[in-house]
Amino acid sequence: MLALKQALSLPSLKKIGAWTPPSISSLVAWYKNKEGIDITGTDVSGWLDSSNNSYDMAQATASEMPAYDVSTGALTFVSANTQNLQTTGQISLTGDFTLGLRINTSTTNGSFLADNTTANEFFKYSSSTRILFKIAGSSSTALDLDSGTFGDDYIIITRVSNVLTLWQNGVAQTATTPTVVGTSLIDVIGLRRVDLNGFDGTIKEILIYSVASPVLTGQLNTRLASI
Repeated sequence: MLALKQALSLPSLKKIGAWTPPSISSLVAWYKNKEGIDITGTDVSGWLDSSNNSYDMAQATASEMPAYDVSTGALTFVSANTQNLQTTGQISLTGDFTLGLRINTSTTNGSFLADNTTANEFFKYSSSTRILFKIAGSSSTALDLDSGTFGDDYIIITRVSNVLTLWQNGVAQTATTPTVVGTSLIDVIGLRRVDLNGFDGTIKEILIYSVASPVLTGQLNTRLASI
């Protein structure tokens, strides 16, 4: 019996079924760090969706391709060059959702996720302390930091029963938790319709879910913090 107890001691136990982003079936799209990157020269011509939904992002115009850092997996977007990646599919988030990003903004007024075929659909930095969210022709909705400024962050945005919450580096921000009803449309990384408010900075990973929960938020915070 002693031998059996020793064999099952805590140090000898292995994790079974460790969590990965597809562990939750409501994964809509996953632009994974250092994976699915198509390179033309030194720039990114495509970022494949690592979920099973094939919302692959691509860019055929050389001057609009973001640069790529092979060591970190960071894509660098320059707004002056309208650099962006787009999918021919349509991501539609009708109810609860969770967005997770490893992102570093260098200027404000930059749209990091949006729709380039439908107006007034975007997530963008509007200042060093505010992200604006707009859907379905509604007024812009502010998500503000409690303190500090945006920089090299892991960001999570959730909608639960139409209430939005912003998380910065693992901490829920309570300054603003607005209520927004409607379907959020996404088909582009790096700008909004039509080729406006380009993003300046880097993005290493993006995850999009059509569900929200404390467990998912916790797992994403852990994952994104490690990238």
